[in-house]
Amino acid sequence: MNAPRDLAVRRRTLLAAAGAAATAAAVGTDARAAAVSPSALTARQLAGQRVIYSYPGLTPPAALLSAIGEGRAAGVIFFGENIASESQIAAVTAQLAQAAAGGPVAAPLLLMTDQEGGLIRRLPGAPSLSEKQIGQSSQAQIDASRAGSGAGQNLSGVGMNVNLAPVLDVFYQAGNFIDRDQRSYSSDPNAVASLGRAFIAAQQTNHVAATAKHFPGLGAATAAQNTDLGPVTLTQSLATLRAVDEVPYRTAVTAGVDLVMLSWAVYPALDASHPAGLSATIVQQELRGRLGFTGVTVTDALEAHAISASYSTAQRAVMAASAGMDLLLCSARDTAQGDSAVTALANAYTGGQLAADAFNAAVQRVTSLRQSLA
Repeated sequence: MNAPRDLAVRRRTLLAAAGAAATAAAVGTDARAAAVSPSALTARQLAGQRVIYSYPGLTPPAALLSAIGEGRAAGVIFFGENIASESQIAAVTAQLAQAAAGGPVAAPLLLMTDQEGGLIRRLPGAPSLSEKQIGQSSQAQIDASRAGSGAGQNLSGVGMNVNLAPVLDVFYQAGNFIDRDQRSYSSDPNAVASLGRAFIAAQQTNHVAATAKHFPGLGAATAAQNTDLGPVTLTQSLATLRAVDEVPYRTAVTAGVDLVMLSWAVYPALDASHPAGLSATIVQQELRGRLGFTGVTVTDALEAHAISASYSTAQRAVMAASAGMDLLLCSARDTAQGDSAVTALANAYTGGQLAADAFNAAVQRVTSLRQSLA
């Protein structure tokens, strides 16, 4: 049952106040209001600016608070198991922001979740419609914009500032991997592009960064092809990739989307040897070079089984950074995973395995995003 309107408004006001308090704590009111230059950070702090942590349960562990306080984390991703109520998660985001307030980087943490709509929501409330429902609506553009606004208001109301949405994959067959949970607007790339742009614009107007995912597209994946569970290879031609799958991402880039998440599938038409998120060809040539994306790139779950089990967290982190991924999503609900990624990146940076110029450019893109959300 929906709460009466006056109660809902009061609840939203309280949550918005908690979110504002969290942001204020992260930014600070003294001389720290200007973000610290990367040159002032240690190698581990510099590496931490590229790592998103996760944790189990409802209470952030001391290890996570320490990593944040010491400037070794760029942010946190939240899952359903972390959220008992809006007021509870608002208190958590305020706690995390307070931990960051004592650290060396005076910019808001990136506090994110998957609030796509429909079945894929970590928070109660907007957007209630799935992307497929929006795509089938007689007022699809209006509903896409409302979904973006609703997602932005919902997340900002509990102190979050990044949504890992919208999905911009163009589904090929009804019931396939991306369609079965109604996560795609349409099988028409132009419709996906238009509706995705409406969602992005409306959400980012509400000061919550949007993430276009999963480049260059998972729309061809069958119901059995899940990159969380195992390797996936998608064999559409280069012409098809560019004429269908990439169309919504090109529009999102033009619309100013803040982040793009890369797929863990392999696309032989672009790179037969590496999943997209580990492919310099796809990240740097296709996404940045051909589509002109200048924002923040973010991996899908670093622990995904699409990547060979022979690679450790440390190896995955360095491979992703080397390919051009700015942010690494350590989403196994284990702070040790984030610590491993930080250590690996720091060692690769100081040892010269990761070029300093490219590393610092990635940190600067992340820092600029964080500052823009203050």
